[in-house]
Amino acid sequence: MVGIYFSGTGNSRYCVEKFLEEYEPQAEAFSIENENAALEIGHQDEIVLGYPVQFSSIPKILKDYVISNHEIWKGKKVFIIATMGLFSGDGAGIMASLLKRYGAVITGGVHVKMPDSIGDERALKRPLEKNRELVVNAGSKIKKAAAALKCGEPPREGLGVLWHLAGLFGQRLYFFYKTKEYTDKMKIDAGRCIGCGMCASLCPMENIQVKDKTAVPGKRCTMCYRCINQCPVQAITLLGKRVVEQCDIKNYL
Repeated sequence: MVGIYFSGTGNSRYCVEKFLEEYEPQAEAFSIENENAALEIGHQDEIVLGYPVQFSSIPKILKDYVISNHEIWKGKKVFIIATMGLFSGDGAGIMASLLKRYGAVITGGVHVKMPDSIGDERALKRPLEKNRELVVNAGSKIKKAAAALKCGEPPREGLGVLWHLAGLFGQRLYFFYKTKEYTDKMKIDAGRCIGCGMCASLCPMENIQVKDKTAVPGKRCTMCYRCINQCPVQAITLLGKRVVEQCDIKNYL
């Protein structure tokens, strides 16, 4: 088995690595940003794939990755881990449908509630101890899911018609446009920005450039929230107007 993930603040990476600890401790996990990830998928029969759900859908960068590497999924057995702040409906199912199109076999899925990563919105913000409790509970749920897959009785959260309807009418029908394309809504406060370049180095889309000692956003943001949650002067926003809390999995371990 190999673990594959896309992760903004570390939640999905954490869950994939916890899964591997239980299922196959010697297995490795790779970000889709790693140039060797597609090669590793090609070499393995079993995959565990983790990612954050956005508006009951798949991050645009991950969807594009699956499509552009469509030939590697045929015959692969894929277990899906969908991480979320609160609700996803068919967060695992939407990926399952895409992978099936390219010949993958979906072995199961699990939805995992994790600390919210949208740093510029007050909704879903929780006290530090509550977030730490979420991470502990997530680890336990992930290990149980891995053990269940070993026994041939994996969970199938997010898979099936009822899950699909929950995701469709719960969020995706109303917010489909938010993940259909990359967004150009990122804002960088030039008065706050110190031109350190951290955001540019973190961005998986290479969507930020530093010009004249100020970071400048492009039009291809995949809403991973890395830059917003790591900016040392809180100069970046996307969905909200100001940074409420900078979120990172390391804060909760």
